Amino acid sequence: MIAQMADKPEPDGIVLTEAQQRSRRQRSVAIALALGVLVLLFFAVTMVKGPAVLVRPM
Repeated sequence: MIAQMADKPEPDGIVLTEAQQRSRRQRSVAIALALGVLVLLFFAVTMVKGPAVLVRPM
């Protein structure tokens, strides 16, 4: 019985077509670029505000 189970190939799961892989790659690059722009925006705003960001009334 164990030998019979070992003979069955393991399923590879979902196999994407070339178009789906290309679409997924483009989506990933777009998300990465958007995240990078957001990080740069936060950094720029922090630099423009300067050290006054840490000086605030309690």
